[in-house]
Amino acid sequence: MRQALRPSALVPRGFDVESAFCDGTTTVIAVRPTSRTSLCPGCGASSRRIHSRYQRRLTDLPLAGRQVRLVVVARRFRCEVVLCGRRIFSERFDDGAVAPWARRTARLDLVVHHLGLALGGRPAASFARRLMLPVSNDTLLRVVRRRGCPPFAAPSVIGIDDWAWRRNQRYGTIVCDLERRRPITLLPDREPATAQAWLAGQPQITVVARDRGGSYALAAAKALPHATQVADRWHLMENASHAFLDAVRKSMHRVRAAVGSATINPDLLTAAERIQYEGYLRREDTNAAILKQAEAGVSIKEIVRLTGHSRGLVRRVLRGQRTDVFRVRESSLEPHLPWLDAQWAAGHRNGADLWRCLKAQGFRGSVRVVTEWATRRRRAETPNAQSLQRVPSARTIARLMTNGRDTLSKSDTVTIAAIEQGVPLLVEAREVIAAFHTMIRKKAHADLDPWLERACASLVVSFANGVTKDKAAISAAITTSWSNGQTEGQITKLKLVKRQMYGRAKLDLLQARLIGAAT
Repeated sequence: MRQALRPSALVPRGFDVESAFCDGTTTVIAVRPTSRTSLCPGCGASSRRIHSRYQRRLTDLPLAGRQVRLVVVARRFRCEVVLCGRRIFSERFDDGAVAPWARRTARLDLVVHHLGLALGGRPAASFARRLMLPVSNDTLLRVVRRRGCPPFAAPSVIGIDDWAWRRNQRYGTIVCDLERRRPITLLPDREPATAQAWLAGQPQITVVARDRGGSYALAAAKALPHATQVADRWHLMENASHAFLDAVRKSMHRVRAAVGSATINPDLLTAAERIQYEGYLRREDTNAAILKQAEAGVSIKEIVRLTGHSRGLVRRVLRGQRTDVFRVRESSLEPHLPWLDAQWAAGHRNGADLWRCLKAQGFRGSVRVVTEWATRRRRAETPNAQSLQRVPSARTIARLMTNGRDTLSKSDTVTIAAIEQGVPLLVEAREVIAAFHTMIRKKAHADLDPWLERACASLVVSFANGVTKDKAAISAAITTSWSNGQTEGQITKLKLVKRQMYGRAKLDLLQARLIGAAT
């Protein structure tokens, strides 16, 4: 059944329209409250005695592409309660319509709040102007801050991780409710004491999912000794892969000897490779000086003071992580390699022709980049003694050793075969890491103890020692379904919000936007 649209239906509830007119780009609507009484804000008693009237001007939602201003004929009442401290008070409306002292209606304020949550300050203000909502960027952020974060239900299963205010300089902590799949708080730093203080106020927590870092493990152990700690499975897989890469780096001298390139002829190097080789020789001199002092029993702190090198560099030298001769970086051809491989397999092997086709697809590199790729690919098809003497970087060797043989070129296949025959400890380390990955994927908890015995006798013994120290959390990661992946996803959202505000938002605003938007 159709009903006639009354003017009062266009304004907030509790008001009647008296008149309306257009003033340029603004629609002005005069309204009057429908209630005959009002509650005293001091004692809560209802009063009918009117003292006087005055006008309130409120901004409302736009109408037909025009801004709307409500002119409310509000009243002042007398409180009839003898003991009340307020004798005269202004009329109070329903909070769902107009809040006390507000200059916007509640429904407009809600729209402003959601614009601020979604877009921040300046972007939301620009979009609001298009919607005919007169609001500034400062007002948007003020509304977001005023509403803050809604209270959260007491969580039982949480994920905790750090996030970067500024990478490698300042970090914070995010805590997520894994059962309800939402963030619940942000902490200003990642110190164990800060996390411990927050966890101590949530004694009902039974499961804490975290990364492999020791600070959150220590905080959870002290604040919630009864809770089960769960190591993040993705970090376990990534740590295992990094452990194999470290094993390859430590074995680079033996790898070069196995391939037959223990000595390098500079005359056979290209200009770029010669520059890298000279840098390698300088690094070897630095490594030798640091190792000589370490063999004499000098502490790391003293080596840093004597040599002037950073503590991180000294640690990498002592761990054998600075032995690469040629270091590679990502090429501009990386996004186009699948297409180039397909063209190469189809018999199109002219570098200039391939470059012209790539240029038509939007490639901005020079023809030299493509022709050099074609030359390297052509040489890889015909392995010889010279190609075998070019040892790839440790990262490339680790990738080639873990890839399937059917995906390798002939030159790479011969190189990896020589490495496997000359450095059998690397083969054992690869099998140990592969067994760990399989154990995590299949959740085979019974294989953990045998794996630890095998890993402690291999090149990845340091990784095995770390697994032994965190054995309880890793066992929980294998046997339970909880993981910290949700928290990583919330960190991605947090980074988006932080970058929308150019990294200048304070903790309360970040928390209000991230958690308020989630609810």
